[in-house]
Amino acid sequence: MEREPEPGRRYRPRATGKLAFFRPTRSIPREMPLQQLSDEQIQSWSRLEKDRWWFQNLYRGDLPQLTFRSALTGFILGGILSATALYIGGKTGISIGVGLTSVILAFAIFRVLARSGIISDFTILENNCTQSIATAAGYMITPLISSMAAYMLVTGRIVPWWQMIIWNVVISILGVLVAFPMKRRFINEDQLPFPEGRACGVVLDALYTGQADTGMFKARLLAFTAIWTGLYQTITSDGWMKLIQFKLLRLDQWAGMKEPWHLNERLDTYYYTLAAKLHLWTPKILGTDIRQLGLRLTLDAAMLGVGGLMGIRIATSCVLGAFINFAVLAPIMIQRGDIKSYTSPSGAIVNISRAEIVNQWSLWWGVTMMVVGSLVSLAAKPDLFTNAFRSLRARKSAAAEAEDPLRSIELPLWMSYVGVPVFSIIGAWITHEFFGVPWLLALLSLPLIFVLTVICTNSMALTSWTPTGALSKITQFTMGAVDRSNPASNLIPAGMTAEIASNAANLLSDIKPGYMLGAKPRQQAIGHVIGIIAGAVASTPLFYLLFLPPDKNGVRSVSTIVSEQFAMPAALQWKGVADLIARGFNNLPASALLSMAIAAVAAIVFEVLRLRTKGRFPISAVSVGLGVVLPPESCFAMWVGALIFGWHGRKNPAPGSKEHAFWVEGCEPICAGLISGAALVGIGNALVNVLLG
Repeated sequence: MEREPEPGRRYRPRATGKLAFFRPTRSIPREMPLQQLSDEQIQSWSRLEKDRWWFQNLYRGDLPQLTFRSALTGFILGGILSATALYIGGKTGISIGVGLTSVILAFAIFRVLARSGIISDFTILENNCTQSIATAAGYMITPLISSMAAYMLVTGRIVPWWQMIIWNVVISILGVLVAFPMKRRFINEDQLPFPEGRACGVVLDALYTGQADTGMFKARLLAFTAIWTGLYQTITSDGWMKLIQFKLLRLDQWAGMKEPWHLNERLDTYYYTLAAKLHLWTPKILGTDIRQLGLRLTLDAAMLGVGGLMGIRIATSCVLGAFINFAVLAPIMIQRGDIKSYTSPSGAIVNISRAEIVNQWSLWWGVTMMVVGSLVSLAAKPDLFTNAFRSLRARKSAAAEAEDPLRSIELPLWMSYVGVPVFSIIGAWITHEFFGVPWLLALLSLPLIFVLTVICTNSMALTSWTPTGALSKITQFTMGAVDRSNPASNLIPAGMTAEIASNAANLLSDIKPGYMLGAKPRQQAIGHVIGIIAGAVASTPLFYLLFLPPDKNGVRSVSTIVSEQFAMPAALQWKGVADLIARGFNNLPASALLSMAIAAVAAIVFEVLRLRTKGRFPISAVSVGLGVVLPPESCFAMWVGALIFGWHGRKNPAPGSKEHAFWVEGCEPICAGLISGAALVGIGNALVNVLLG
């Protein structure tokens, strides 16, 4: 139920901790619930009236927000969470949101430290600032697992780390500068919901208004899950086990061990080992070993967590796509000879494997499903286009500008008016110098930034969904139509426009909880820039460690970007479109062309049915396509995770029970613990392997 606000009400100051940079002179007491305008007030009040109401009733004046400790905590959490997001993105192509996770972690850390008497507790605005910084860092990984990785795969060129950092930071800051002129319209004026951002605001308010025990419970769930997952991941890691058994316990010296023992994550390995010794049956489909098809059974804790977050509909669609492709179509195509072994330029024999099945044939229909499904979903929402641009046409009167009550706390618009052209030119120059994109194409992509940002922001505001995948493909095909000879001409500009639009939309989603809680927008903008730097510093070196490890001679190769451990589905999607633009349809097998046509029709049918049934249709076209490029074992693990949490959610729908608190309310922290525990130990394992040679 909406709560009627009380215009004109002011609140007395409250004292804060010793480590705060400044003390508040006016703040909202913790016992007061969130306030918001009614629908009637949103429609009838002017922006000036809304700004006055917000300033008088919600603005928390001098309550500490962007302090040294909130910035440092956000920087550290952002680095950690961006690392886990990169790890999961390499496996699934999905960017996992980190907003609520960072809220819970920051709250728990400082609550524990405050109870220990070490420091004063976080204020609600410090916590909000921390989550904004951490979330901004998490957004930084998107180009690394998509356009940038695809560029390296297509060109065979490894981008120097410093070029990657500069490019990523410049375009992300450009996203901040593009976003802020839209903030007063979408948030202050239209009061759009931004569901994901609002969820963070509601959780923050609950933590600081009497439900701190719930927050600590979720934090403990996350911590315990992460610890146990980390222990499990350790015993499945070759690097950690080598370090423990050979370097610490010296089992290679006194026990004569030649290879360290570790639990094999692929459970079917034990059967195949026994089958080789006892000459047991080896499963095949149309004469092809199912291991070559990628049909393996694995217990991947991170994928269980991802499945719990994505839900049963999406996970089931992924499993369906994997089954159709690897259990049905791939064996037929191998039998036909459309997928086959070949000799590489180096003279090595490249055998049939899951990766070769994807690269040689199935990538095309999988990408078709994802692109067509995304475009249909986008086209079905014309209001995303019309409402977005309609809302930007209205301008404030000169009188309203003159008596603007928020002039001193909003980001000055001149910074965007000056910064956007400057950073756009810098971005175009970098795109030309670093990646060889012609100046004309680099500049031609710039006007698309504004259009895509407006659409993505409006979509994020209404649905928490940014259609950057579909919109980036439009940019790819547009640039490709101008220059087919150079893949960088469509990959890098499309990656730039997509990242700017996505970053701007996500920034406004992060500002929403700040608006709800009375934070200073100017400080949130600064925090976002801090997060950008944190994400770039953390994720870029990790990209080389995970996806471009050096061989025994210290040489890196793009061939390691896609591996059995990291399927890189997002990069393969971008690469598929770039290859299609460069090669055309004539070079594809007839069976691939037929599969693309069928996939396009199926995607349209699935999305239309989903729209007609208002989301009740159980299949997602985009997720079916994702299942084609993901390892089947990962799809199955995600489905198991979704099934477990979905079943417990149906079994315990009523709040109040321990089971509901654990499986439903605790779903996100448990899944975050599974993901972070597995990812951090997995990242550490890669580092240990490098150090041990």
